[in-house]
Amino acid sequence: MKLIVGLGNPGAKYQQTLHNIGFDVVNEVARRHAATFDAAPAEALLAKVRGLGDEMVLLAKPLTFMNLSGRAVQDLRHYFKIEPVDLLIVTDDVNLPAGQLRVRRGGSAGGHNGLKSIIEQLGTDQFPRLRVGVGRGDPRRELRDHVLGRLEGDERAMLVEATTEAADAVELFVTTGIAEVMNRYNRRKTDENAPDAAATD
Repeated sequence: MKLIVGLGNPGAKYQQTLHNIGFDVVNEVARRHAATFDAAPAEALLAKVRGLGDEMVLLAKPLTFMNLSGRAVQDLRHYFKIEPVDLLIVTDDVNLPAGQLRVRRGGSAGGHNGLKSIIEQLGTDQFPRLRVGVGRGDPRRELRDHVLGRLEGDERAMLVEATTEAADAVELFVTTGIAEVMNRYNRRKTDENAPDAAATD
């Protein structure tokens, strides 16, 4: 069984904001497989996907707000007996250019409060994560306003494309594992002549 958790904030005011791109990605995976989100045995919404790979896939959206995401993730992990290696966290990342994906087996929170909460609750930073770059926006603007803002036009179209690509990466994680996802997506938009970091991260 795999658990895919998209990070974001609940409520209409946060819909389609950059900070909610994790929600957007799991929504896209659910849409592709005609799965619907319902109440979960945790502070989260949960959808069950069958027929993607050889095992059931759980898609989750915590309802705890970003800074407390770890509480919902830990409750779901315990209830369904999910090992950290079978957990994939999908989240935004201001330190990546808008639209770029980065996949890791584990590592620090990198300043992201949602990942920080999950690391604290799980007691480990060794769980896969898929980060979707949203950039830092206008340097004259508060970073919080950037990630809680909505993009329009070409920028919005680019992030919609990134959401679709991230959903593809989620499906690849389920069917082939994290190594193949890292090899395929960490090479994109980078210098192909540079050493591939996927093998060591």
